[in-house]
Amino acid sequence: MFVIMVALMALGVLMVYSATFVRLEAEGLDPTGPMRRQMIFAGVAIVAFVVASIVDYRQYRNAAAFLFVAVVLVLFAVLFMPEQRSAQRWIPIGTFQLQPSEFAKLGVIMVVATILAPASETGMRWARLIATVLVVSLPSFLIFRQPDLGTMMVFGFITLAMLFAAGTTFRQLLVLIGAGVAAVVAFWQLELLEDYQVNRILGFLDQQSALESLNYNLDRSRIAIGNGGLFGQGLFEGPQTLLNFVPFQTSDFIFTAIGEQLGFIGGALVVGAYGILIWRILVIANGALDRFGSLVAVGIATMLIFHVFINIGMTVGVAPVTGLPLPFISAGGSAMIAMGGALGIVNNIWRSRSPVPGREYVPLN
Repeated sequence: MFVIMVALMALGVLMVYSATFVRLEAEGLDPTGPMRRQMIFAGVAIVAFVVASIVDYRQYRNAAAFLFVAVVLVLFAVLFMPEQRSAQRWIPIGTFQLQPSEFAKLGVIMVVATILAPASETGMRWARLIATVLVVSLPSFLIFRQPDLGTMMVFGFITLAMLFAAGTTFRQLLVLIGAGVAAVVAFWQLELLEDYQVNRILGFLDQQSALESLNYNLDRSRIAIGNGGLFGQGLFEGPQTLLNFVPFQTSDFIFTAIGEQLGFIGGALVVGAYGILIWRILVIANGALDRFGSLVAVGIATMLIFHVFINIGMTVGVAPVTGLPLPFISAGGSAMIAMGGALGIVNNIWRSRSPVPGREYVPLN
């Protein structure tokens, strides 16, 4: 798991450099700047992995109430920050732009796992299910107000998967899905979505007739990936990547740089690496010491699954365009550090899977 994480980080550093060095050289700037910044973020993420691997994961269960209050307060504070790119998602800390919603995902996973852990013995009662939905609704609403529809969708997907893993009945799941569909329809009818969010949805539903307007990013993305063919143009090659034709290529559309330079083979290897990583997390979930640890691992695996599917899917037109980064590869610090910490927590769950002589374990529930 650690080796795959570091390999993806290294690939991300290369892709960030390949997508920026030509433009920066033409502008007379340091062509290694974004690459070195990404290397620093990767280093901090590895430290986060090591620290989280040491901290007993059950401490998060004891601190669940504090984590929930902290998540809500920080997300509320973000709404008073200056707008950047027509959104309020970041807290400036010097030259670093902290995005609290990336860490809020982990906090919500811990809180939801705490609520659902006893359900294995008592069964999934409606009161526990409703409590879970209400707890997730508050940070989800605050993230929607930023606005960040993609991250709000991550919260919903994580919650649904954790409820399923906790033993929610088929009828309860149908009710939840029905309520979710009704909420989406209400948001659309009441015109609560921003114009660009509506345009992204319309562009996804009608991909052929609006390539130069609603789907410009998708059009450029498909061209870049198509240029890669089977084996790719080669590292640090490819006109779409080198000439900066793909918008947001170092962050949202980083997979297009992989597709153009490394081709279908390289892209398939990346998807395969994520598959192995997610499989290992689910194996750890199955062998966890307690129900809380199992649910936390399921939540983290679900978070990775959603990020990978949406990010890669939007580059080829099978998912709407959102701002979700590709884990460990997209440029940016908050997501990288949060994901590193998340895998560290999973590693601690694995290290605690069986009793160690001389060490006491808290009783289940």
